[in-house]
Amino acid sequence: MASNVLPSTVNPPPENYIHNPAAIFPLLQIPQVDLCVLNSEPSSPEATQELKILRFALTVCGFFQVVNHGIDISPLEELYDVTKRFFLLPPEEKHKYSRPAGDLDLAGFGNDQTLTQHQTLDWNDVLYLDLYPEDQRTLKLWPDNPNDFRKVLLQCRAKLQKLNELILKAMANSLNLEDNTFLKQYGESPRVLSRFNSHHPCSGSGPQVEAKPHSDASTLTFFLQDKPVEALQVLRGDKWFRLPAIAHPAILVMPGDQAEIMTNGLFKSLLHRFVANSERERISISIFFIPDKENVIEPAEGLVDEKRPSLYRPVVDYVGAFCPEHREGNRVIDALKK
Repeated sequence: MASNVLPSTVNPPPENYIHNPAAIFPLLQIPQVDLCVLNSEPSSPEATQELKILRFALTVCGFFQVVNHGIDISPLEELYDVTKRFFLLPPEEKHKYSRPAGDLDLAGFGNDQTLTQHQTLDWNDVLYLDLYPEDQRTLKLWPDNPNDFRKVLLQCRAKLQKLNELILKAMANSLNLEDNTFLKQYGESPRVLSRFNSHHPCSGSGPQVEAKPHSDASTLTFFLQDKPVEALQVLRGDKWFRLPAIAHPAILVMPGDQAEIMTNGLFKSLLHRFVANSERERISISIFFIPDKENVIEPAEGLVDEKRPSLYRPVVDYVGAFCPEHREGNRVIDALKK
């Protein structure tokens, strides 16, 4: 095996091939939001226009790419580098960080949990790590090989968490709400969870579904990948659409279920899935920003009135308590609708 090819330790890919996806699934464009413009002069015509783009992206599209976000390219490239070096380790070395058998917590190396007998298994290697709060980190599952993995990850975590706060404020402003409207619900001890993925080339005539359709239980999800390889598809109505590949340092941002609840359904948490490439491997990293589990998550007061009543029941610990009870559906959030 060539040294630059990531080894596979996963189960065989699912049988549901997607032949010629470019011909079957239309391509959607990803709106681009310039965070530098948003933060420079909040009352300027340029910033006002950028807020309109952000609102359009989240109400109509369900995603956007953020550029000029203030994170230098070097930390992101270092993060991709240590991630790739980890996945290139021999299987016995990676399995030192595997989650314990029977452990329902996500943290550790392996594949997604098998929750049902007929579950579709994802076609990639995965490392989940809790990044924040500090007391939630299971450090024995944090790789110390490569020896700079932890240092690089913690540096990027701080930068990405700051970016998340800036975007949450901009989201509130785009809806004519106070800056901290969503941050108040977010709480004092929000959770930051990371998912590192090694995507293997799949044999066969064309890409295959490599991750089952799902929506994210987060408030926001940041999606980063080391190569501009088309991989993500989203469901709009009853039809799947492709998203074009984006290159770093641009970061793809998608609102999760808890953003949909907070915005009373204005910002949509879309079902999405990933497809594997038949020729190229890649590294991707998802960062999930999740509110404090002690906080009540509900539609913001300024977004509820007689014309648009509250669409969702309040919920506490959406990820830890509510989601496990409603795992059967692809959109867990629908069980919260009034």
